Amino acid sequence: MAPLDFIDHLLNFIAPAFAVGFLCALLGRVGQRPAGKRMAWWVHGAVNFVVGVAVLAAGLVVFGQDARMATYAALVVACGTSQWLVSGGWRR
Repeated sequence: MAPLDFIDHLLNFIAPAFAVGFLCALLGRVGQRPAGKRMAWWVHGAVNFVVGVAVLAAGLVVFGQDARMATYAALVVACGTSQWLVSGGWRR
């Protein structure tokens, strides 16, 4: 596999984690109450992205291939949970 092909495959592999992670971070601001000091939205997105890539990698290991619906469902649940934890939803 050529290096550009590898980069293309890698970017396509992590694209769902990027989209879901940052979308959760942006939409998570809608329901939040204004707080004095909170993290920036891109920090939330970065945390969600890292969690999402870990879930996609685990799905690749478990199922032996990527793009399984169970992996994408786990991605959404994991990103939602990490957004809830990072935003302090567990303290309320």
